[in-house]
Amino acid sequence: MNINKTIESTKEPRISVAPMMDWTTKDYRFFARLFNPNVVLYTEMVTTGAIIYGGANRHLDFNKEEHPIVLQLGGSNPQELATCTKMAEDWGYNEVNLNVGCPSDRVQNNKIGACLMAEPDLVAECIHSMQKAVSIPVTVKHRIGIDDMQSYEEMLHFVDTVAATGCTHFIVHARIAILQGLSPKENREVPPLRYEDVYLLKQERPHLTIEINGGIKTFDETQQHLQHVDGVMIGREAYHNPYLLAELGQLWNLEAPNRFDIIQQMMPYIHQRVAEGAPLSIITRHILGLFQNLPGARKWRQALSGGNAKTIADIENAIQNIQAAMQRTEDYIKEHQS
Repeated sequence: MNINKTIESTKEPRISVAPMMDWTTKDYRFFARLFNPNVVLYTEMVTTGAIIYGGANRHLDFNKEEHPIVLQLGGSNPQELATCTKMAEDWGYNEVNLNVGCPSDRVQNNKIGACLMAEPDLVAECIHSMQKAVSIPVTVKHRIGIDDMQSYEEMLHFVDTVAATGCTHFIVHARIAILQGLSPKENREVPPLRYEDVYLLKQERPHLTIEINGGIKTFDETQQHLQHVDGVMIGREAYHNPYLLAELGQLWNLEAPNRFDIIQQMMPYIHQRVAEGAPLSIITRHILGLFQNLPGARKWRQALSGGNAKTIADIENAIQNIQAAMQRTEDYIKEHQS
């Protein structure tokens, strides 16, 4: 039983951080939660095989502070997806999401990700099995199209087919995916964004919860999208510039936290993880963007990246250095304003 708050209890609008392989680990998610209590956090995509055969603890464990948290699953076998969805509910996840958007060759070969948009009936069967297994929400993250299936009408058919199972929440990456010829990185950049397709989907299916994803980087852009859809999913910007999550707190009239308060809250967690045997570098790589766009940010990144921080004392020294850099800038501005 989930003893923590459910997704339904989070405050509208729905703002989430996208699942990103190698990035949205439990260490990043703990860090991200310090910026905003209302943002919904996603795991990396985890395949059903990894959970069933590769050790559930390794793939499902998370920190209680991460709630509300969604497990994103990769798979296309309805029974295996149902099994993993039930495990996620028992583990305490607030929601489970099916990946129908990843364009990488590796997942295509296992019939996972964006290639499933070509098989809406199979996706519907998967979602139906997942829903029957649990009481928590089951959602779908997909593209607006793939390869030769690029029309709005084809996307609408996909959504309608899956929605017939009772699924009501769709996260839509507003780009098509080119499965042959483009890398995953290129698929995040080359196909043009078609936000208007996602807006139209919400307009024509107002009973569905539609969340938009793709290329969204600022508070103002987020506000603009919320005029048309129910939620916004932020991707890489939330990783490289995590303070954006604090700025988004304005949507709930939250006071933005101080960056130095955030790193001080992070320090006990770092101590704990190091005591558990975690290499310091796998934690510090997630906090490099804390001071993005501020004086001293480059030296902060240099001090903590590439294994340069060998002890916790190195982190504390980097904190002192960036405080000094910001103070020097503040003093310079005051001096030249007077």
